[in-house]
Amino acid sequence: MPTLLLRLAAPLQSWGSSSKFEIRTTEKMPTKSGVVGMLAAALGRRRDSDLTDLSGLKFGVRADREGEDITDFHMARLVKDSSVKSSYVTYRHYLSDAVFLAGLSGDGEVLKILEAALQKPKFPLFLGRRSCPPTLPIVIGIRDLPLERALREEPPLDGKQKIRLRVQIETDDSGMGMLQDVPVSFNPGRRVYGYRRLREFFVEWKPEETEHDAMSELG
Repeated sequence: MPTLLLRLAAPLQSWGSSSKFEIRTTEKMPTKSGVVGMLAAALGRRRDSDLTDLSGLKFGVRADREGEDITDFHMARLVKDSSVKSSYVTYRHYLSDAVFLAGLSGDGEVLKILEAALQKPKFPLFLGRRSCPPTLPIVIGIRDLPLERALREEPPLDGKQKIRLRVQIETDDSGMGMLQDVPVSFNPGRRVYGYRRLREFFVEWKPEETEHDAMSELG
């Protein structure tokens, strides 16, 4: 199956999968639920729309620059009634200066629709949280390669010539790690997420060596 490759980069990103209440953590890699949410926004879908076609795409991500985990805090106010008010601190974690290569594999026609939608989105796009708009370009293109091969072969996005890249890919194999980040419903009244299995490995990127004789250009 072909693979749609995306560049996920921004000053700040945050990819939560299970955090609630006062402490909002982030995963070290983009989540499927966050990326599917971005696709749904690009298509102009409402929060109660069916997500089956998007959640069914096979998902993988490569960390071209993992970024730095930073923490911000917000003061929140709880108002019980007009006479009782209290404040508390919430902590929110972000990935600073990270760059990821994300891949979505599935039906080629669906990928073409998503590619076009991301270039002219109906709703604003963000990387995990609304405070994290992406930098451009987002779309790299569709590769006629299976997901894992596309993530292995695409050149690094940050320009480094020799690098070790972390990859997480969705898998059907048993005995792998699991993450509850497959969106079933984004309805604010009842958000529902399923599980997926993950396989993690590293890719050693070494560009092809080419012979170049600078003096030959003077001949």
